[in-house]
Amino acid sequence: MQNRILYTKPSITDLETSFAADAAANGWGDKCYDYIYRFEKQFREHIGTRFAIATSSCTGALHLGLAALGVSAGDEVILADTNWIATVAPVVHLGAKPIFVDIDAHSWCIAPALIERAITPNTKAIIATHLYGNLADMDALLAIGAAHGIPVIEDSAEAIGSVWTNERRAGSMGRFGTYSFHGTKTVTCGEGGMFVTNDEALYETVLTLSNHGRARGQKKQFWPDMVGFKYKMSNIQAAIGCAQMERIDTLTARKHEIFERYKELLGTLQGLSFNPEPPGTRNGAWMPTVVMDQALGIRREHMVDAFAQANIDARVFFHPLSSLPMFQPVLTNRNAYEIPERAINLPSYHDMTDDQIGRVADVIKHLVNPQ
Repeated sequence: MQNRILYTKPSITDLETSFAADAAANGWGDKCYDYIYRFEKQFREHIGTRFAIATSSCTGALHLGLAALGVSAGDEVILADTNWIATVAPVVHLGAKPIFVDIDAHSWCIAPALIERAITPNTKAIIATHLYGNLADMDALLAIGAAHGIPVIEDSAEAIGSVWTNERRAGSMGRFGTYSFHGTKTVTCGEGGMFVTNDEALYETVLTLSNHGRARGQKKQFWPDMVGFKYKMSNIQAAIGCAQMERIDTLTARKHEIFERYKELLGTLQGLSFNPEPPGTRNGAWMPTVVMDQALGIRREHMVDAFAQANIDARVFFHPLSSLPMFQPVLTNRNAYEIPERAINLPSYHDMTDDQIGRVADVIKHLVNPQ
């Protein structure tokens, strides 16, 4: 049997291991935050925002931002039904009610037209998740937010490398943005996240909340000004992040190359849809994805089985959040319920060989044309 193809893994070089070793050996005492501050600076300069705060996860960054906006019991937060649980968990933890709306059939991101119908006097925020590197329609979302006085938040956990029109990077356009550095992501620290914003007051509140409620300007030692959280990144994790940021152009370019190669190999097949890349934008291609046309009759289970037989990891499209047992079903969200039944994520780690990409493509080809 051929070697197994993983759906994703990080790109780690001697640079990452040397930075991590330096942090482990020397990053203590008055140097215990050096790599963290350096990582935050590198990241905000790359994304193009004024402020950045390294966190323990993207989920933590989202929790901090929502808390700083005052989201609490009785509030409503609008988000796409197609999401990983991490996007809605902070909403629930803060006591607010998630309002699930359907996704756009082409972008697989939140459908702007449906947001207008979901807004109520209790709406506190709109979360736009850039799914798999695909970009939500930020121009439409920001216009809706401005018209109603509702902040738009960008969950960019999967969108490092994605660029909206006019060279605006994913996560830089909303009231705040969040990112993930999980081991599966394009840029990794093993685990971790980042909060970014251009709002100085919001930045200061999140900074305080992220450090047990201790304000930066507080002169009293061990004196919290509010009940906060412990969502800090370690210096060793940040050291790995610093090395990754020195390679970020290479890392993001390679993900896009793999995406383009899949389109070359599979683009002539009838009835397949790929991650969209509208004119003037760039898809970060964190997770190249194939959606089968209904007429083909190829379901998720068929694809999972075919990949297993070829010794290739299969990663399914996210289930709708409202289908999970802790929420009430929203069956009117037809795209969120129907698309996952005929979609699959394709392996796309940085050092995949062309032969491995070809093996994956061959599975899809055989499913579509089994002769």
